[in-house]
Amino acid sequence: MDQCVLLNADYTFLNMVDWKRAMCLIAKDKVQVLRRSERIIRTAEGIAVKVPLVMKLIKLIRKLYLNRVPFSKKNVLVRDGFKCAYCGNGSHRLTIDHIIPKSRNGRTTFENCVASCKPCNNKKGGRTPSEAAMYLRVKPFQPTISEFLRLKVKKLGINHVLKSLGIY
Repeated sequence: MDQCVLLNADYTFLNMVDWKRAMCLIAKDKVQVLRRSERIIRTAEGIAVKVPLVMKLIKLIRKLYLNRVPFSKKNVLVRDGFKCAYCGNGSHRLTIDHIIPKSRNGRTTFENCVASCKPCNNKKGGRTPSEAAMYLRVKPFQPTISEFLRLKVKKLGINHVLKSLGIY
């Protein structure tokens, strides 16, 4: 486990931090450790320390939460589960495909873009899915911040830890 969950002082999710950054925050007394992982780090002096899994800031940080997830290739791939929206294959290298092509004034938004493998993207070309006789397996949508946090926590396999703390 290389990532640690960082919570605000009011137990709201802030970010995922690297374990090295987590150890620095502990050394500076900026966080309180709520749960530790089984991974042990040994210092130069021979001291064994368990790596934190969930930490809470001591001072509250006022954070303006974004109401939308920013558009990026990575975020589209995460939303679509790293699988092609046309064939469902995840083994090929994935690209972003515009449902309504850019050549026909298709916009680059979550609602118009899906993950696509190279063979499907090449087959569709500059046509719409109905013109290419290719149909989407998923309906594209604008994801929310909480959906992405749920996916990230699930991928890290620590959702049971956050549930036991009453956070997630």
